[in-house]
Amino acid sequence: MVTAAAFPDYPFTGHFFDRRGLRLHYLDEGNGPETMVMVHGNPSWSFLYRRLVSAFRDTFRVIVPDHIGCGLSDKPGDDRYDYRLRSRIDDLEALLADRGIERDITLVVHDWGGPIGFGYAARHPERIRRLVIFNTAAFGLPAGKPFPWPLWMFRHSALGEWATRGANAFARITALTSTAVPLPPAVHDAFIAPYDSWENRIATIRFVQDIPLAPGDPSWEDLQAVERGLDHFQHTPALLCWGRRDFIFDRAFFLEWRRRLPRVEAHSFRQAGHYLLEEVHQEVITLMRDFLARHPLGAAAPGQSVSHRDSDAQAARGPRDHGF
Repeated sequence: MVTAAAFPDYPFTGHFFDRRGLRLHYLDEGNGPETMVMVHGNPSWSFLYRRLVSAFRDTFRVIVPDHIGCGLSDKPGDDRYDYRLRSRIDDLEALLADRGIERDITLVVHDWGGPIGFGYAARHPERIRRLVIFNTAAFGLPAGKPFPWPLWMFRHSALGEWATRGANAFARITALTSTAVPLPPAVHDAFIAPYDSWENRIATIRFVQDIPLAPGDPSWEDLQAVERGLDHFQHTPALLCWGRRDFIFDRAFFLEWRRRLPRVEAHSFRQAGHYLLEEVHQEVITLMRDFLARHPLGAAAPGQSVSHRDSDAQAARGPRDHGF
């Protein structure tokens, strides 16, 4: 059995929420007056946020769930869980209700955490006070953006499902390609460890198969609701941090976020990939601390002016690059 003690820089005490007979694992660290909710994607898990949890648990209460089928949560078959976007949003809503979290949330999202986190936010916009957005989306493919062929293969072919569930290909490839410099072996192993059998890899393939691309896809209408919900956050303080070497969530998605949230504070990192928190976590933590300090809850009012900046993690060593 995979346990938290096996992972580097993950010194946390996990908790379990009973979600209709399934155990949903989550972190609940710190007891600060404000709440930070971090929502991961596929095929990562709460381990991705470990450094942010350590950085902010002294001043925030930090909640980080592992989605059902991911991380240290249960990994049921299709007969016990509906692996769809709506289920994920429902799970997050139920967990936060159980934890008594109903106001003043700083929402942090990455990858599938975007539609899941913003799905919750669309249902409860009055609870969201700040946004921190990493490589993700909460909308359909940007105009002119083709669906990436690697995802097409995993989503549409029997070979893709067999490779994912038989060889852990999706999690392994993601761990190998999501950073410019290879992950340390212990960190690489931690990302893929929860997905250690055919049965335990079900979520990694179901997430890909559930990507909504067109009307008629099972989660299409739910994604449309998430997308419409973005209108609620035009004046919500938002920080966008982006790894430029992400070949899935690429420049088109970065620019789409800037279009949809025109007041967002945007920063991109030329040397970072999809798992940017593995490569530029110190820079991101510094940006987050500054962002949070400049947007205290008492001052976060609708219509507040927010600056728009592009930066590079190498700015301290050379000119800023505004070309992304």
